[in-house]
Order: sequence, then structure tokens, then C-alpha cells
Amino acid sequence: MKPVEEYIFRQPESYREMLLHIIAVVEKELKETELLFKWGIPYFYYKKKPFCYLAPNHKKKFVDVGFAKGFQLKKNMEFLVDEKRNTVKSLRYYKLEEIANDLLISVIEEAKTLY
Repeated sequence: MKPVEEYIFRQPESYREMLLHIIAVVEKELKETELLFKWGIPYFYYKKKPFCYLAPNHKKKFVDVGFAKGFQLKKNMEFLVDEKRNTVKSLRYYKLEEIANDLLISVIEEAKTLY
């Protein structure tokens, strides 16, 4: 089993479900991605460059989907979190049911135009 797979399957069920769902959406929308285990978390690379990471935060009980070029995004600003980060903006999910695929896809579509 690859390190990224081990990491995902070691997560508590609620986080694992969210991670697997998000991974499925990203892989469907971006055919040329590669999911790697970088900096201790799952990280999607697109065209061999960092695209977005998936970071479960057990203390605050959410999964952060951080986009590497997030500050260049113009759409969906009301849903993107920056928390004083210089380049990354993210979508944040607390429950599987909260994941709006249309919003996630919209952010992915815009982000991929930056590569």
C-alpha cells in the first residue's frame, strides 16, 4: 500500500469518507493528477506542480482542501478560507454531507486554468 493510501485509511471514518469523496471528485475533474504523500498529507499534483492538498484537522474537526494558487482565484471567494496564509486558500468541510460537489468542481475548474 502506498503511503498516501495508508494515511487515508488510518483516518477516523468521518475524515476518511470526506477524503475519499474529495479525491474521487478531483480525479474525475483532473485526469492528469497524481496523488502523492507530501509534507505529511495527501497532495494532488497537476502537470507535475502542486495543485491542492487534503488536510484533516482532528482538533478543529474539519478537512481542509487547500489550493496552492488559491490567492489567484477570483470566483467563489465567499466560500474560500485564507486564515492569514500567503498563497493558499481552501474549502473547509466538517461533514461529508456539507460537500457541495458543484462548488468543489467550480473551484477545481478555475484553479486548473492557472497551470
